[in-house]
Amino acid sequence: MIKAENSFYISLIERLRKLPSETSWFDFKMNNEKPDLIGQYISSLSNSATLAGKENGYLIWGVDNNSHEVKGTKFNPSTTKIGNEELENWLITQTNPRLDIKFVESLINDKKVVILEIPCASDYPTSFKDIEYIRVGSYNKKLKEFKEKERTLWRRFEKVPFEMSLAMEDLSEANVTEFLDCSAYFTLMNLPLPSNRKAIIEKMSDEKFINEMVNGNYAITNMGALLFAKNLDKFQRLKRKAIRVIQYKGTGRTNAIREEIFTKGYAIAYEEICKYIMTLLPQREEINGSFRKLHVTFSEKSIRELVGNLMIHQDLTVRGAGPMLEIFEARVESSNPGNMLVDIDRIIDTTPNCRNEAMASFLRIIQICEERGSGFDRMEEGMSELKIPAPKVETTDDFTRVKLFWYPDLNSWKKEERIRTCYLATCYCYVNGIEVSNSVMRERFGVEEKNMAIISRIIKETLDADFIKIHEGNTARKNRKYLPYWA
Repeated sequence: MIKAENSFYISLIERLRKLPSETSWFDFKMNNEKPDLIGQYISSLSNSATLAGKENGYLIWGVDNNSHEVKGTKFNPSTTKIGNEELENWLITQTNPRLDIKFVESLINDKKVVILEIPCASDYPTSFKDIEYIRVGSYNKKLKEFKEKERTLWRRFEKVPFEMSLAMEDLSEANVTEFLDCSAYFTLMNLPLPSNRKAIIEKMSDEKFINEMVNGNYAITNMGALLFAKNLDKFQRLKRKAIRVIQYKGTGRTNAIREEIFTKGYAIAYEEICKYIMTLLPQREEINGSFRKLHVTFSEKSIRELVGNLMIHQDLTVRGAGPMLEIFEARVESSNPGNMLVDIDRIIDTTPNCRNEAMASFLRIIQICEERGSGFDRMEEGMSELKIPAPKVETTDDFTRVKLFWYPDLNSWKKEERIRTCYLATCYCYVNGIEVSNSVMRERFGVEEKNMAIISRIIKETLDADFIKIHEGNTARKNRKYLPYWA
């Protein structure tokens, strides 16, 4: 059970409450906690989310079904058990495939709300106790009774995503463990390593990292290789997907002083990549009396999000290009093939739109990414802690680039950087339920109260650029609160 205050889920509920009626991919409940009924909802909302083109379905307790008023719920999934088994674990074991469902508890106006997040069906319909369900109006119905919906659902599965395509075929069990670091999977999942190779292979097959072929041999999927390859160079189509880290002297690309290519799969190389980057980042010296202290120019939180985004948001179908992170004297840039799937002005508040869904889902399970659109939120948090500019995002049809900048003081910032930071900080505050005032912006930019005029000028620049607006009813300058232009 995850507790979420002023989070993505609160914003989600508020958006759903504004809809005129329930849609096929979410439903409101009050206190209904019958396990079998919840299981049927998991199946029906998962399948219906796929039909609706949504990444997740949602079952929400504590909101009235008719008025959409938040009334609160007594339902507590963390204490609900089936026999001696926890409800969440029991639901997962009764569904096929075993979805990464998640219960989230939140408070809205001091009233408890529980959200069940249900991933959409991806390769075949989701079933509960071997029965597939679908939403018809406001009811859960057996999918087999609605042939047209069933046919439409299967058509959605016909396009095999790149992750599920095959990277290497016709391998023996020994060959699979030769190319994939299977033991790393069990370490990352905190599972005991099976005592025999067959059991290892079966578990990797369950996760779609490998497929059993009709001849009894195995094939490694692109996802299996990208996540757990011992060496991506062994996979012809994936060699360029290895993450490159390049460090330069100065501010340009003419003088590279070191380059490292991480050929291990993303899941097993992630920590190594992040630690390596942190050792290369420029450091600044802070002198306090007789004490000297070195500070890294960029926070580890920002770097980790940058690397995670590289992995999950790249367009894997693009040949001849791969993810890269470059380190300069006072900036860091990450670039990957493929355009941004969301408007770059809405990177803080937008509903997540993931290009590599299966891979992102697994990386979320092992806590490398969150898969709910919070990557740039966390990046902004890291930049805010160090009082440096918010991330800059550039995108075309072919690539996406994210830039992080460091400056010794606010006087060194460019006007465009002040405006972008003021806007993204306002977006961050808005989605987290924080009222934006001059004092809040002073904290973000690291400006003392006696210099509040500096922040007033930055706010005016951002207002003039139409990125933020004054909250209605706040006319007196000293009492003004600010919102993103789209709020």
